[in-house]
Formats: sequence, C-alpha cells, structure tokens
Amino acid sequence: MSETAYRRPESVLVVVYSKAGELLLIKRRQPVDFWQSVTGSLEPDESPEQAAVRELAEETGIRGAALINCHKTFDFDIKPHWARRYAPGVTVNTEHWFLCELTKKPHAICLAADEHTDYRWLPATEALSVVASHSNRVAIEEFVLKRLDR
Repeated sequence: MSETAYRRPESVLVVVYSKAGELLLIKRRQPVDFWQSVTGSLEPDESPEQAAVRELAEETGIRGAALINCHKTFDFDIKPHWARRYAPGVTVNTEHWFLCELTKKPHAICLAADEHTDYRWLPATEALSVVASHSNRVAIEEFVLKRLDR
C-alpha cells in the first residue's frame, strides 16, 4: 500500500440532535449492531471542520446546518482489524468533536448505503445506552445533555 493510500489517523465525530432533545443515531454495516453518531476520517489536507461538514452530508444528507466545534479531541487506540488502513506503526486516532443542533428533525435521513443500514432518533438519555463508542457517550454527556438542560 502506498503512503498516500493510508488513512489519516484523524477523524470527526458529529453528534446530531434536535432542540427537542432527540439524537440521530446511525447503524453501521460493520461491526453488526454498532450504533453511532456521524463519524469519518479526515482526507489529506482537510481541516476537521471541513471533514465534519462533508461527513454529515455524506452520511445523512444534511446540508447547510451550522456546526458547533466543541474544541475537544479524543485519542483512541486503532483496533487491530482496522490497523491495515493506517501506515505501519500508527496505533492511535485523534477524533475531533462537533455538534449539529437542529431546530427540527429532517423528514428523512439519506444514509450512505455502503456504510450504514438504518437510523433512529432517540431521546438523549436513551441514546447513551445505545451508542457503541465510549467517546460518543462522553460527547453526549459532556456537550449535548448540558446544552439541552439549559
């Protein structure tokens, strides 16, 4: 694999929620039954903000929504079955957190069929028990729940 073919070890997490307190979760094709917020790797020469906008549009069809940069990152170990996507010796990915607060839920979500199979809107507290990723839970607790409690 050439150096340019390796995935950049930086990604975004975009937590989408309505002002009414419902979070959008999307179900990944792999691993099975893995529910999460919008995520994705940064392209070469792409900023975290640009990646967040792109991933939100690609994975949900949501365009033109204002994003809130949490100015928070989370480092996690790259799981062994994903390691081949990264350059040799790369073992940690840095995830940049964003929020997308919607006034109202869109009528439909347009999933990236090659990545996701389903979506659902859940109350924020219920979403905490459904998301598979630790960082996704922490982002919901630290940022979404506090904003909804205002």
